[in-house]
Amino acid sequence: MLRLFPAKFNGRTLLSHPPKPLLRLAFLFYPLLRSSPKCYSLVSETSLQFQPISSDHCDPLLSTLLVALKSSSSVSSCRAIHARVIKSFDYRDGFIGDQLVSCYIKMGCTNDAEKLFDEMPNKDFVSWNSLVSGFSKRGHLASDEGQYIHCCAVTLGMMSEVKVVNALINMYGKFGCTDSAFRLFWEMPEPNMVSWNSMVAVCTQNGIPNEAINYFNMMRMNGLFPDEATMVSLLQAFEILPLGRLVEAIHGVIFTCGLNENLTIVTTLLNLYSKLGKLIASHKVFAEISKPDKVAWTAMIAGYAMHGQGKEAIEFFERTVREGMEPDHVTFTHLLSACSHSGLVEEGKYYFRIMSDVYRVQPRLDHYSCMVDLLGRCGLLNDAHHLIKHMPLEPNSGVWGALLGACRVYGNINLGKEAAENLIALDSSDPRNYIMLCNIYSAAGLWSDASKVRTSMKAKKLIRNPGCSFIEHGNKIYRFVVDDYSHPDSDKIHKKLEELMRKIQEAGFVSETGSVLHDVDEEVKTKMINKHSEKIALAYALLVTSADVPIVIVKNLRICRDCHNTAKFVSLIEKRAIIIRDSKRFHHFSDGLCSCGDYW
Repeated sequence: MLRLFPAKFNGRTLLSHPPKPLLRLAFLFYPLLRSSPKCYSLVSETSLQFQPISSDHCDPLLSTLLVALKSSSSVSSCRAIHARVIKSFDYRDGFIGDQLVSCYIKMGCTNDAEKLFDEMPNKDFVSWNSLVSGFSKRGHLASDEGQYIHCCAVTLGMMSEVKVVNALINMYGKFGCTDSAFRLFWEMPEPNMVSWNSMVAVCTQNGIPNEAINYFNMMRMNGLFPDEATMVSLLQAFEILPLGRLVEAIHGVIFTCGLNENLTIVTTLLNLYSKLGKLIASHKVFAEISKPDKVAWTAMIAGYAMHGQGKEAIEFFERTVREGMEPDHVTFTHLLSACSHSGLVEEGKYYFRIMSDVYRVQPRLDHYSCMVDLLGRCGLLNDAHHLIKHMPLEPNSGVWGALLGACRVYGNINLGKEAAENLIALDSSDPRNYIMLCNIYSAAGLWSDASKVRTSMKAKKLIRNPGCSFIEHGNKIYRFVVDDYSHPDSDKIHKKLEELMRKIQEAGFVSETGSVLHDVDEEVKTKMINKHSEKIALAYALLVTSADVPIVIVKNLRICRDCHNTAKFVSLIEKRAIIIRDSKRFHHFSDGLCSCGDYW
């Protein structure tokens, strides 16, 4: 049994020096240390956030340092601020110490955060709160510790408190222990609105959207009307289960329940429509918002960026500025991404420059990643490499990944190797980096080098996620994998695929076998690549959908060049609009062309 140390309740000090095992669990033990039952209810359901001290009560230097900490984006900058604080303040006592602790946790430097925290002699509620909040946000809690707290709640007779059970349901949901969450819920005599919302959220967080929908339906049958928390969780579930018709039905529920004026809900809805390939529907939702805020404006820019409509994104951004909205770093990330996905080099350079010069938004890693991608898209690989070498921040996987993607497209082996080596140094367990480098070697005919990369992957037991494609039809989602014969109509589907391939080959299509990572005959490569999941999904769609309906396919990985070319030819021969959403972006195929300009 862990020992609970005495602490002041009405004073400023709580658990001044608990043992280290309790450090990350302090917030869960607050109820046990207080005399009023109201206390544990508050701690169970209320987000304990520290309140920023007003700059009116700080001297100018302290105010400047606090602002610098808030915007700090690297460990080195946090430590530099820490050093300046040591020279000017008693950093161990007061708000500045709490802020430093929070900054270190945000950067992932938990040892630094704990060391500084231990050095603070006068820890108050804010101090504990900032530490616990930081640890919980980074997921530094274990299921064993959570189960121990559950036992404490049972022992102390708290399981009759709905708020305590709701907190435990949320906890188990975040640990992925759905069975425990389900059992707690069904043992509750009278679940409240928070209980039902928690179950919808637990199902969404754990990738079981069908169950989220079931709990939503049961909640309504029990006479409860959905609120903001319900609808946001449910809409997030549809990102996993992309059923367009069900989303339209939920849209109707939102309107019926009078939630169509809720900015959070409608912004989530328009964002979901964009991810489902329904950008027109997103725009309609936005147009119905009476007073859109910055998040809603940015969501629309993100939608245009996702669909490769760079000029529309720029027009929307300029409209945002005219409306008086102040763009932030998120807005510029999506704007630069839109420029990148549309090949708008000069426009991208312009907005990257005015971002800091005019709007005082300092470039972050996401912005540099977009610029590297933009330069690489246009073949300016040396410029992209120069930008990486001279950027003031340490490049991350997003930055090096953008360069590696460009090297794959343009076959630059030397830069590609450098980018891949840096990516592997950052994360040696990500198989995508090895596969991309292997692609570059294979395309150049360097089979020996490609073989070494594959051998390295095998030695590290790295396995690529199998490719699969999803398509909606008749209120159901159908999943296809490579060379799939699981569908009842597989014979018809493969016969249609063979017919398609014959048609497009007669129209001039030539198989792109560069993505086949094996040194085999071209005929074998062609047979292998013709069985990819998106091709099977495309053949199925042509069998079951009418000509006036766009074909929408979702792919869990990036689409290969051969499947991309196939979709272009099919859109021309069959005169169909085809939309394929891969892991990186949307591809809109029409009349033999793709919105990505053959770069992704």
